[in-house]
Amino acid sequence: MNDFFKYLTAGEEDQNWGLYLSVAGAYRAMPEKAYPPMKHPSGYYFSWDGGRILQEYQLNYITQGSGVFESREGRLPIRAGAVLLIKPGEWHRYQPSRKSGWQEHYIGFDGELASRLLTHPLFNRNPPVLNVGVREDLIDTYYKIFDLVSDEKPGFQQIASGLIMKMLGQLISIEKQKEFTGKRIEAIIEGARFKIREQVDQTLDMKELAHNYNIGYSYFRKMFKSYTGMSPHKYHLELKVMRAKELLLVTDKSVKEISYELGFQSIHYFSRLFKNKVGKSPSEFRC
Repeated sequence: MNDFFKYLTAGEEDQNWGLYLSVAGAYRAMPEKAYPPMKHPSGYYFSWDGGRILQEYQLNYITQGSGVFESREGRLPIRAGAVLLIKPGEWHRYQPSRKSGWQEHYIGFDGELASRLLTHPLFNRNPPVLNVGVREDLIDTYYKIFDLVSDEKPGFQQIASGLIMKMLGQLISIEKQKEFTGKRIEAIIEGARFKIREQVDQTLDMKELAHNYNIGYSYFRKMFKSYTGMSPHKYHLELKVMRAKELLLVTDKSVKEISYELGFQSIHYFSRLFKNKVGKSPSEFRC
């Protein structure tokens, strides 16, 4: 896309929302040209000798070319597909290779919710560079944000905040997938998830399930949790609760019948588990 940038002001309502946008833009740094361009405000412009300290978070996505990034933790070569994560108060500097230049897409944002989301371990690596590859879905999220800030229609900050959250979620998802894509364990976990869903009304021995795939249970449990965010046993229970909610809403079966249908030997355990997960007893949920 053409070079584009816009600096934004956030009102009290936007700031109270917890996540607000302060800048968004795209820039093609041409080979053999000075970087960064002089047209940015003093709070954003920096020289290579002095570097820069920002008062906001920034995600700068390099989609073409190469260069270098440097922080207090050291220097790192940058290639296409890298996301530079800049945090408030942290000294840094970066620049494209004079031979290749680069294409960058960037957003700056801040807020209480932003600070909480950025405590995720993925966003606390040193140096703060994520190599995610050139991905159309991620570029599309940037473009959607650019469209919003171009128009600045009422409520655009709130919509933009949702897209920023989506982008952070995309980065986490991409990183999680690296551990599994193209590996045997991915097929095993997908097969196990299918079996667990298929047998949601039964009592499953997860160790036996792992054994059937010729894999040790400890490794299976660890990788299953990394893939889904929960252990196999918890995954099974969550499915049971989801199915129980469905049966309570669309059938006239008693709580006792539903409990036994889903493989619970004790209605008391089922009711206690359901209330713990849903916040209401089965009978209260049906009402």
